[in-house]
Amino acid sequence: MKKITQFENQKVLVLGLARSGEAAARLLSQLGAIVTVNDSKPFDENPMAQSLLEEGIKVICGHHPLELLDENFALMIKNPGIRYDNPMVKKALEKGLPVLTEVELAYLISEAPIIGITGSNGKTTTTTMIANVLNAAGKHALLSGNIGFPASEVAKTATEEDSLVMELSSFQLMGVQKFHPRMAVITNLMPTHIDYHGSFEDYVAAKWHIQDQMTINDYLILNANQELSETLSQKTQATVVFFSTQKKVDGAYLENGFLCFRGEKIMEASHLGVPGSHNIENALATIAVAKLSGISNSIIAATLGVFGGVKHRLQKLGSINGVLFYNDSKSTNILATQKALSGFDNSKVILIAGGLDRGNEFDELVDDIKGLKQMIIIGESAPRVKKAALKAGVPYCIASDVKEATIRAFDLADEGDVVLLSPANASWDMYPNFEVRGDEFISTFETLKGAQHD
Repeated sequence: MKKITQFENQKVLVLGLARSGEAAARLLSQLGAIVTVNDSKPFDENPMAQSLLEEGIKVICGHHPLELLDENFALMIKNPGIRYDNPMVKKALEKGLPVLTEVELAYLISEAPIIGITGSNGKTTTTTMIANVLNAAGKHALLSGNIGFPASEVAKTATEEDSLVMELSSFQLMGVQKFHPRMAVITNLMPTHIDYHGSFEDYVAAKWHIQDQMTINDYLILNANQELSETLSQKTQATVVFFSTQKKVDGAYLENGFLCFRGEKIMEASHLGVPGSHNIENALATIAVAKLSGISNSIIAATLGVFGGVKHRLQKLGSINGVLFYNDSKSTNILATQKALSGFDNSKVILIAGGLDRGNEFDELVDDIKGLKQMIIIGESAPRVKKAALKAGVPYCIASDVKEATIRAFDLADEGDVVLLSPANASWDMYPNFEVRGDEFISTFETLKGAQHD
């Protein structure tokens, strides 16, 4: 960890805990700052706050008192999920306080170079692919950021021999100033989180902060399948390297069934360990990073060939009597499910879909589900998903939850079929989050598998 002194004796307010806020508070205290933590969860129900108080860090819980900002704070570290129209954040900005996220702290203390990955879809898979390839080549990559490991916590132990492979959300990137990755990837840019950002343009602007401090000596890897990337490429000081599944580019591309980089064939696309056109894009972005890092084709091909996906993101669980099971519980919108289905022969797929009813119709999904062997529909949105199934001419049935749906799917499946959980809906109607939903699918798969061996 770099020994920095800029926070010594500085009063810092950490707004919002969760894992990143807790990590930021501890790090700032270690760096000599006078830290105050303010979290909305009551103290009696807040083990993180209790632990920080035991360590001598001031905590204020249960509400966000605006008068707290009358203290002479030097800056605010904000939980990424707290919006900028939050009264505390608005008042901080009005007072001229810098409002940062903990990934900025991670950069300031990190001895390791940073590879930052952002985008609308594919961030976690691409981040994991990149780390796997770097580690296979002996480069010791550390996963961090939005993938579930607080960046400032991981950065504390990273050395200059390591690489910090950091998944970054738009929320995190809105709170950076000096953050400077050696390489950065933007997987794609789609209209998401508009409720937070206000417009697609503001969302793109938030993502674009990833390259603010990059220079010609740094590599920015962009998706040439999107016209927007071509426009953005003219607005950076970084050296741009493209990837594309649609055309040959100066970078990584798909050509005649091969994943290539600047004229070299790296591997056959069909040998990629995870299905789907979106995963070919993720692999091409990974190949660009790997080749620019000096990694051999054989290591890249071998690593991507056995890549089995990330938990809940088109995760291959295995097979029972020749029936394959894929857990794609992270597909909480129509686009994600469309991408998942693109990797399979519909005639062999039994799709489990449905969840939180946001009032939207599923007409966009109709063409993608045509020809499915069966749909098993769950959740509040079942009536709307059922309409799409009827329009597509797909047989369907209704199940009460993921467990029942998985059992029914296996009963309907023949050897060579695929049972795919890809809900196209959020989980909150029935489950606390998509992870719990996916875990129920996994546990049901394990139970069914065990029953076959009894």
